[in-house]
Amino acid sequence: MTSETAAQRGMSYGDYLALDDLLAAQHPLSGEHDELLFIIIHQASELWLKLSIHELRGARSHIARNDLGPAFKMIARVSRIQGQLIQSWDVLATMTPTDYHRIRPHLGQSSGFQSFQYRVLEFLMGAKDAAHVRLHEGETHHAALVEALAEPSLYDECLRLLARRGFDMPPGVTQRDLRSPHAPDPSVEAAWRAVYLDPERHWDLYELAEKLVDLEFRFQQWRFAHLKTVERIIGFKTGTGGSSGASYLSRALSGSFFPELFAVRTAL
Repeated sequence: MTSETAAQRGMSYGDYLALDDLLAAQHPLSGEHDELLFIIIHQASELWLKLSIHELRGARSHIARNDLGPAFKMIARVSRIQGQLIQSWDVLATMTPTDYHRIRPHLGQSSGFQSFQYRVLEFLMGAKDAAHVRLHEGETHHAALVEALAEPSLYDECLRLLARRGFDMPPGVTQRDLRSPHAPDPSVEAAWRAVYLDPERHWDLYELAEKLVDLEFRFQQWRFAHLKTVERIIGFKTGTGGSSGASYLSRALSGSFFPELFAVRTAL
């Protein structure tokens, strides 16, 4: 038996999960009962975001290697993570406006709008916006955001896959500036339409398309639940950290990460 194995045998549940550090990471400032709820909901969400980023980066890598099976599992896992995040808003919504306003003065300029992991996840999904990177200038994670902005999104790799499969993808789709969001393109819609019209011939692409649709559906449900929770607790006030609150969240719901996959449903 190796010394490493012996050390692992002596490792406890708490050691493996670093529970002492994890459970000591909540530092309420207001003395109000509900502040612990507020902190834990957001900390847990950041952990789910970390896992979502890990899974979508893995899926992107597998798609780039034409290895779709593992990518399906990873994308589906993120869709289920979104379900957990949606339920977290249900828990937070047990906080009343009065409860929240007792702790709000202690939040300073902190805001979920400042979550760098949420920005990385949006970039992976294709919602590229350089302005969101500039908001983090001077912070530890700025370089990681710059890098994430310049990387292909999950959908970019899917469109490159379509090109490798022989579908007509113009250079403006596969060779564009990745720091900008993908713009809807008729050639992309035509490719997905061909996939949907002959799923037996393009079964793995058909399954990929449906996994992406499910991912966006869940992501938008999460955004909607966030919007309604904010409306329920603070109404239409400006958010902490200078965000516009509910109005910003409402605008985010109007876009689509994979626009051709939804447009093609009308064209079929």
